[in-house]
Amino acid sequence: MPSNTSAPLRFDGVTHHYGRLLSLDAIDITVNAGEFVALIGPSGSGKSTLIKIAAGLQQPSGGTVYLDGEPVRQRLGRTAYMPQSDALLPWRTVLDNVVLGAEIHGANRRESVERARELLALFGLEGFETVYPAQLSGGMRQRAAFLRTFLADSSLLLLDEPLSALDAFTRAELQDWLLDVRDHFDYTIVLVTHDVHEAVYLADRVIVLTPRPGRVAAQVAIDLHRPRHRNSSAFHQQVAQLTTQIR
Repeated sequence: MPSNTSAPLRFDGVTHHYGRLLSLDAIDITVNAGEFVALIGPSGSGKSTLIKIAAGLQQPSGGTVYLDGEPVRQRLGRTAYMPQSDALLPWRTVLDNVVLGAEIHGANRRESVERARELLALFGLEGFETVYPAQLSGGMRQRAAFLRTFLADSSLLLLDEPLSALDAFTRAELQDWLLDVRDHFDYTIVLVTHDVHEAVYLADRVIVLTPRPGRVAAQVAIDLHRPRHRNSSAFHQQVAQLTTQIR
């Protein structure tokens, strides 16, 4: 693993207040290059707040956020952030939606469109370029949102419960697809999830936060070979261990 100083993301003593309410307390986390890290904890533990701080959508009340080893206050646009909602614009086609983020960041539209077209098949969207969001299934909408996120040109992906609204079958399908895409591009991923099974299936390491104020209760390495099998005894043992940590 790379040293902390070269890690894509590091929180050093990060705290956060909502008014007088302390939501995050002295968070120390390092995410190493190429890691898939899951953040999990009870509702109100500050998981989404922490990932928004990493994305620059919020600022910490104290502590420092490092990107690629450098303390960075203005982080907006430095990472690729995906919220829980797909946030597709209904009046734009799939192709126009997926290049929107790149457009906002000043990228050349023609180059963005060409790159998007090259990735449509990998993201399961080939043939849907001119379709509008209302005509897509939930899984297809999330694939489009993922492609928009990947086109942000950052190797650090911050995913805030992107699969939580999907049915169980589609969710499992997209979990496998996300792992394939991650291996293809060698991204570093931080995923917020409420689902212990999802965390164990996807992550190299799971970070457990306490109830508010969120503190790091545990960091659990998932020592399961890939591909992982959801019905194996080793998988269920890891889920049980992690559930105990959360409780």
